Amino acid sequence: MPLPLNIPKRGLTAEQAAEYCGCETVDAFQTWVKRRIVPGPIPGTHRWDRKAIDAALDHLSGLTKDASSSFDDWARRNARGAQGHQ
Repeated sequence: MPLPLNIPKRGLTAEQAAEYCGCETVDAFQTWVKRRIVPGPIPGTHRWDRKAIDAALDHLSGLTKDASSSFDDWARRNARGAQGHQ
């Protein structure tokens, strides 16, 4: 029998992403998405990238100052890449 792996999930469901962000409900998390506090799901999926959430929150919290780490830049890069996968 294979051993269970304790690998942290990177692709989170809406419920997991809401919990990860500390939101009390998925609706509250969706409000964060609409307000662009955190990014939406990975293009073509219903999963949120844990590292993208971290990067967005780090940027908004002032932990990163580099403009290339901004959510808007990330979203533009992913929008271009997603167009070829639809």
